[in-house]
Amino acid sequence: MESADCKESNSSATTMTEKEPGREQPDLEQGKTQMAETSHLYPETDLDRGVVGWEGQDDPANPLNFAPGKKWALLGLISAFTFVSPLASSMFSPAVSYMAADFKETDETIISFTVSIYLLGYVFGPLVLAPLSEIYGRRIVLSISNWFFVVWQIGCALAPNIASLIVFRLFAGVGGSACLTLGAGVIADLFEPQQRGKATSIWGVGPLIGPVAGPIAGGFLGEEVGWRWVFWVLLIVGGATALGIEILNRETYAPVIIRRKTAKLSKELGRTDLRSAYELNRGQASTGQFLKQSLVRPMLLLVKSPIVLLLSTYMSLIYGLLYLFFTTISSVFTEQYGFSTGLSGLAYLGIGVGFMLGLVFVAGTNDRIMLKLAARNGGKTEPEMRLPLMIIFSCILPISFFWYGWTADKHVHWIVPIIGMAPFGIGMMGVYLPIQTYIIDSYPAYAASANATLTATRSLVGALLPLAGPSMFEALGLGWGNSLLGFLALAFVPIPIVFTKWGKLIREKYPVNFDKANA
Repeated sequence: MESADCKESNSSATTMTEKEPGREQPDLEQGKTQMAETSHLYPETDLDRGVVGWEGQDDPANPLNFAPGKKWALLGLISAFTFVSPLASSMFSPAVSYMAADFKETDETIISFTVSIYLLGYVFGPLVLAPLSEIYGRRIVLSISNWFFVVWQIGCALAPNIASLIVFRLFAGVGGSACLTLGAGVIADLFEPQQRGKATSIWGVGPLIGPVAGPIAGGFLGEEVGWRWVFWVLLIVGGATALGIEILNRETYAPVIIRRKTAKLSKELGRTDLRSAYELNRGQASTGQFLKQSLVRPMLLLVKSPIVLLLSTYMSLIYGLLYLFFTTISSVFTEQYGFSTGLSGLAYLGIGVGFMLGLVFVAGTNDRIMLKLAARNGGKTEPEMRLPLMIIFSCILPISFFWYGWTADKHVHWIVPIIGMAPFGIGMMGVYLPIQTYIIDSYPAYAASANATLTATRSLVGALLPLAGPSMFEALGLGWGNSLLGFLALAFVPIPIVFTKWGKLIREKYPVNFDKANA
């Protein structure tokens, strides 16, 4: 029998069977075969020792043993709301001028803040919701958070002034952050490492496509029926999605499932000595102490793990560039190209197409590359095998800033700057998804908390950095303003090389022992 902590430590370097002498097989096929032959050591029930776990390695109650259709369906539910929540982050953006006219607000910083305040909810929410999901389970935390998001859409739609709108948007962001954070945990709960690349790609559609689709819908809504209808539509879509999740979702976090099983068996057998196999190392910590330990876990990862800190910083910088990029699109296409407010949202299709192209490529190659590298590494997988793709895609990122910036500055035909946005979308997807999968592979037992650090740090930068966008572009112009962002993106290119070459050394030199840290 293996405890949860042992399972976590082994997951980042899964040992597979040795290659048979004389057997010729391509690297990829060999990797798949070896992964399939891996002996999974899930903790099993041993009532003689008072330990409650799974009823064998093939226990159908274990989420890792769910049928493939059930796994993908559960991930699909999470992914659906992971699209709705980021959609709300930018859907209001094209209609913000109508809101400003209604409230007679002229301060551009405050007007921009009504949009970016939503992302500050993504900063605070994950730091609490992720550890709570590792105490009470994914299902209950996700359900409450989703409805919290939905309810505050009513407040936004009925906001009497700009101050209340800002507050309501912040609360909506807190609720909407759950799906972005817990999705990483659900992937770790359901999928073995060889499937996580594809699963992360599907789940990752929402955080990147949502902010692109939002302005397209929001522009037409604001123009035709008024800015308040943006929130009524989000209420309808969010409510329908939350209801579907409420009905169809299932608990996937193994420690919570076994804890409930332990409580049930203790009652049925009249035994008070039974302990969950996942909590054998918990000691005599009270519920309050356990809660406190769990709530500090995301910050502990950020402080104790240099690799998490470095990856969070890198992703934040790229995310900040994305939202700085967004600050000019609507105004450029309305003022320079004569688009209506509704049509200006269609300009985001360029970056959206780039996201989709990048997604398809990463989804089809991330797991395959890991399996090939594992086969060449004596059948051992390592989280760093997710990162080589980032080197290529980080080189693609800067292209868009020069292409889009100078073609828009020189009033080249509108289709050219729109196409010029696509390389950034491709490059960002190739950076974003490998980092997400790497974090899940490195900390599967605490994937939600680890992902919370990524979400909180990138959202903080995404919320605050764009506030400097209008003044920067006013001072430098579209050409040089975007070129400055392009040069920054170029300066980031060596960072993935550092992660790929020395990431394992950094990760192993500074391991995070949660039990010791919480003692």
